[in-house]
Parts: sequence; structure tokens; C-alpha cells
Amino acid sequence: MPRAAQAPRLLQSAGFRFALLFVGIFSVAAAFLVAVLWWATAGALDRQTIAAIRTDASALVERYRDAGAQGLIDAIEERLALDAENETIYLLVNAQGVKLAGNLTTWPTAIGEEGAWFRTRILHDGATAEARVHRRDLPGLRLLVGRDESERVQLRLLLTEGVAWSLGAVLLFAVMGAAVIRRALQNRMRPAVATAQGIAAGDFSQRVPLSPQGDEFDRLGATMNAMLDRIAALMAGMRGVADAIAHDLRTPIARARGKLEGSLATAATEEELRAAVEEGIADLDNITRIFQALLRIAEAEAGARRAAFAPLDLPEVLRDAAEFYEVMAEAREQTLQTGMPEHLPMLGDRDLLLQAVANLLDNAIKFTPVGGVVRLTARQDERGIEIAVSDSGPGLSPEDRARAMDRFFRADASRNLPGSGLGLALVRAVAQLHAGEVMLADAKPGAEPPGLKVALLLPGAGLDAPAE
Repeated sequence: MPRAAQAPRLLQSAGFRFALLFVGIFSVAAAFLVAVLWWATAGALDRQTIAAIRTDASALVERYRDAGAQGLIDAIEERLALDAENETIYLLVNAQGVKLAGNLTTWPTAIGEEGAWFRTRILHDGATAEARVHRRDLPGLRLLVGRDESERVQLRLLLTEGVAWSLGAVLLFAVMGAAVIRRALQNRMRPAVATAQGIAAGDFSQRVPLSPQGDEFDRLGATMNAMLDRIAALMAGMRGVADAIAHDLRTPIARARGKLEGSLATAATEEELRAAVEEGIADLDNITRIFQALLRIAEAEAGARRAAFAPLDLPEVLRDAAEFYEVMAEAREQTLQTGMPEHLPMLGDRDLLLQAVANLLDNAIKFTPVGGVVRLTARQDERGIEIAVSDSGPGLSPEDRARAMDRFFRADASRNLPGSGLGLALVRAVAQLHAGEVMLADAKPGAEPPGLKVALLLPGAGLDAPAE
């Protein structure tokens, strides 16, 4: 199996990376939730205990200042008598360490300097207990105030165990969710991958199937399908050009070759041979012009000329074309009329637009009889910009109009006239390059002859008009 068709390894899979991202975000959110719960439970209990000890210690110090050592001893005894849950811890000793009051037998060795907070194990009511204590020093006395935290420690252990199980469950669900996301991404991408593999294998009829969801993957598939349709159209055009070249250019090339060979065999004088060579050169020049026209059509259809787009004033381009072909029309005793606004700014390829209009004028003058009228107009309306060339010639039948813009197509009535059948094909390519279209219609419906009107429609408004 070719490497491009193989499934990516796990670490190279975009679905796996998206899944890891999901696990990370999910885990961070879960950790934040657990931290908030911990702060609201175990943290709240710790803060409550510290506040109670601080308040109790401050009250006992005030009692000492008001009633002396004996008042302090009485206050401790009162508090111990009222402590039904046996959580309070007190110890008052003198400078020699002799116990004066409290429910501890000896001063804990882990207690350090005055004003500090300590967590220590103490012997409380004959049992070892976890306690949080606070030391306060008074003249000739040392006071220890605390709370038994054995139950709170057990509660904290339960909370810790619950948090651990919760985090484990969160991680499990995150991994399961990541696997589901990875599988969903793979399923949504599988049609596009299968289509791309089919195209790579040479089956250009493949298209990405679209779901009714209309999500990002469907938009990607629709874009791929449009791209494939465009590629198929370009390839069909290339095949058409190749077939047309093989079929339509074979005759003029063979005719030029036959003329040259015949002249070599039959020319009696140098003048006859020169005339034959000049005629052959003219035939070859015509073939060169056909190739150049095909190249311009291919460039326009492929969008290669889009880089040449620039702001331009369309009437200036049309007047240049009309000025050039007006002489040709007068030589055939025809009238070339124009109708266009003073300014009509737009964005486009000036050279290609000029070539398209020139092709339309050339065709119109070619098929208009002596004394006829050719008209070149331009206007802007709600549809956009319309460039139209009308003539008073024989026109085209509906069947011929349907094929008029095919490469090398020539109607039966025009086969005895000079031309290659590429003029309207180039006009259509220029219109498509400018996101427009070409429309063919009778110039004078119901009249005889009806003439032909070719309209080049370029959608969109022009630029702001140039300053006078």
C-alpha cells in the first residue's frame, strides 16, 4: 500500500491530538472544580478552627489583663466545663513549667516561640490526638489554646479519598470522551480521504459525499467538490483543445505542406516559387495565430491572468477598439456606432478585455453586409456592467448559438470566410475570468435578417468614478 494511503500512526493522527487537547482541557476543568470544592470544605474547616482559636486566645488574654492570673485560671476552668464535645485544649503553666490550669498534663515539646501556630500530636484525655494549638506568653505565664482535630483529620482523609476517586473517574471519562472524539473525527474525514485516494488512483469521477448537517466538514467537502469540478472542466478543455488541434489544424498544416511540395515540383520560375513560399508563410502565420489564441484562452480559463487585474476606465478601452475597427468598417461601407457613458471605472485585465471586444467587432464587421450597421455599447445597471456588440447580419440559428462558443466551431454560412472559430471561445474565457458570462441573442427580434447581439456581462459595480 502506498505511504500516502496508510492510516497515520497514533501520535501523527490529528484526531489523537484533538483528543489529547480534550483530555487536557477536561482535566484542568476537573482539577479546578476539585480545588474549589476542597477550598470550600476542608479549607473552610481549617479557617473556622483558626478563627475560633484566635478569638478564644484573645479573650483569655483580656481576662488576664482584667482579673490577673486567678481570673485566667477561672476562665479556663469555665470553658472546660462548658465544652460538651471535649474539643477545646488549654494549658496554663508558670515560668517553672508547673501546670496551673487546663486539660493537658505536660507542655508539648514541639511547641516553639510565642505567637506561632502549630500542628502536633498530644495526649488528650488519655488518647493520642491531632491538635492545632496557638501559644501566647504572659508575664510569668505561658498559655496554650487549641482544638482537637482528630475528627477533622478523619473528615479530611475521607474528602481526599473521594477526590482521588473522583479524579480517577474524571480521567476515565476524559479518555473515553477522547476516544469518541477521535472516532467521530475519523468518521467525518473518511469520505474526504477516500475521495482523495480515488482521485490519486485516477478515478476523477469521485466526489466527497455531503451530509445534511452542513457543518465545517461538509463545507470542506463542498469546496473539494468544487475544486474537483473545476479541475475536471480544465482537463476536459485541455482534451478538447488537443482534439481540436489534432483535427482542425491538421488540414491547414497539410495544405501548407502540400503547397510547398507542389511548388518545389512544378514552379517554373523563381517568381512562382517565391509566391508559393510567401503563401506558405502566410498559412503558417495563421496557424501561429491560432496557437496564440489557444494560449490566451487557456490562460484566461486557468485564471493565470488574474494577477494583471487593475483599475481601468472601460470606455477608454472600448474607444480604442472602435477607433481601430472603424477604418475596417468604412472600407466595407459599413457604419460603426458607439454608445457608452463618459466614464465607467472597473477592475479587470485591460488587454484581455480589449482582445475580447476586438474579436466581437471583427466578427460583426465580417458578417455584416455592405451598408450595414455595427453598434458597440456599454452600460451599467443593477446586474453590473454590460458590453454589447450588435450587427445587422444574418444572425445565428438557436442550434448554432448553442455551439457558437465552442473552440473551432464555425457555422456552415461562415466556412468560406477567414477565421479559426476561436473568437467567441476567447470572449467566453475572458468573461469567466472576470466572473461574468456571454449571452447571444437576435439584435432585432422578428426582423429579417435579425442580426446578432453578443453581450458580455460582468457582474458587480465598478469603482468610484475618476475625478474630472
